[in-house]
Amino acid sequence: MTTICVVDDDQVFRELLTTILDLEGYESVVLSEPETVVPTARQVNPALILMDVHISQGDTLPILRELKADEALKTVPVVMTSGMDRSDECLDAGADKFILKPFRPAEMLAAIADLIP
Repeated sequence: MTTICVVDDDQVFRELLTTILDLEGYESVVLSEPETVVPTARQVNPALILMDVHISQGDTLPILRELKADEALKTVPVVMTSGMDRSDECLDAGADKFILKPFRPAEMLAAIADLIP
């Protein structure tokens, strides 16, 4: 089964995403603490990381940069999401795709399908 890491601190949004991903046959690993993202990604070797730009502990752009600088993780596609248009910042930091919230499930699934071989 293909694993996707979901990084978001909003419980309702996490549940929505995991439901959508489960229905499409993906396994979800849900994270809400920024310090757990890189170690967990190393452990589970996800096919993709779906990460909100801003969580209660702060901005996740440093985590994105750390992921993209890590030899073992730099090829893992990262889709960043936010309620504000921060696409330029995210793409400049190494994101493979940026999706503005709120988005339709079909939009997210299409982005995932484009990035996972």
